[in-house]
Amino acid sequence: MNAISEATGPPVGVHVAESEFAVVRTGVSAEEQFRLFAVQHTAALHRIAYLLCGDDHRAHDLTQIALERTYRRWSRIKDGNPFAYARRVLATARIDGWRRTRREVLRSPEDLVVAQEARRSPGGDSGAQVAERERLVRALRQLGPSQRRVVVLRHLLDRSEADVAAELGVSVGNVKSQGARGLARLRELLSEGQDA
Repeated sequence: MNAISEATGPPVGVHVAESEFAVVRTGVSAEEQFRLFAVQHTAALHRIAYLLCGDDHRAHDLTQIALERTYRRWSRIKDGNPFAYARRVLATARIDGWRRTRREVLRSPEDLVVAQEARRSPGGDSGAQVAERERLVRALRQLGPSQRRVVVLRHLLDRSEADVAAELGVSVGNVKSQGARGLARLRELLSEGQDA
């Protein structure tokens, strides 16, 4: 036997010819790699989904869709950037859902206030942060779907215009115009909230 097969030894009950090598696999399986990916990135995917759709239940659904489709393609994408693939699935699934329904049913502001009060923690600073986040999410919900997607991907997730255009399948000019209109409307909505 050569040096490699002597070091690893033949598998039990298998005769190894003099010219063959015993193959020993180390590392984790593809399923384990995906499980680790899912544990590490599910929270971030859910945050992105929530910002894209503005509804916690729909965000959970989008996150599950993204994880399921990423798992199906895992053997092809695991060596690349699986998180980027999952983000693209989120955006695509959100667009598909919007196309199917053609209308969105958003929570009324009164429901948001009740939900905010229920989640508010006793600490003063965290309560102010929650209130500010809810105000931002409410304002984001009032944007059109395409403007909301561009603003979330471009400014909240800090993606470049080219990345956003590639992820949404639109031109860079479209991203620029939707982003500018979305930010202007968002500023208008947030300033109205402060004046009131």
